Amino acid sequence: MAKPTTETINLPDFPVTIVRKIAGNFIHDEISLKEMVANTDKGLILYFYPKDNTPGCTTQATEFTAHLHDFDDLGYDIIGVSRDSIESHEKFIDKYDLQIPLISDADEKLCQYFEVIKEKNMYGNITLGLVRSAFVFDKEGKLTHAQRNLRAKDYTSRLLSILAP
Repeated sequence: MAKPTTETINLPDFPVTIVRKIAGNFIHDEISLKEMVANTDKGLILYFYPKDNTPGCTTQATEFTAHLHDFDDLGYDIIGVSRDSIESHEKFIDKYDLQIPLISDADEKLCQYFEVIKEKNMYGNITLGLVRSAFVFDKEGKLTHAQRNLRAKDYTSRLLSILAP
């Protein structure tokens, strides 16, 4: 597991599109993450993943859904972020009955802000790709953990062990 860093990142104050399914209906909210944390008594786990409906990303999203109550008991909301479209997120949420909201960052504004787009070597070809990462903010919006280059499998269990008192 990547070690937490002491990097200083604040929650951004620009709007993002959050996709969630409530009572069978998709809701698209435009809100800034800074505003969201300011209007709740919970911290925020913001995790970045490369692509909807891929094996590692599906594992990670379904594990977060399975442990949603554990994170809620610890006082955290969870939001996944990828560069996929709103429509792709809706299909992903529907297919796996995901209970966590997802941010559609098709313009990569949030990805650039958190510096999670990096060069990757894919079969000898250098491409730009999203590096699986997670950022944990407390109830005041202060970064408490930042982890990059994560392994998807069992990540939620590892994160719970870090956050549990």
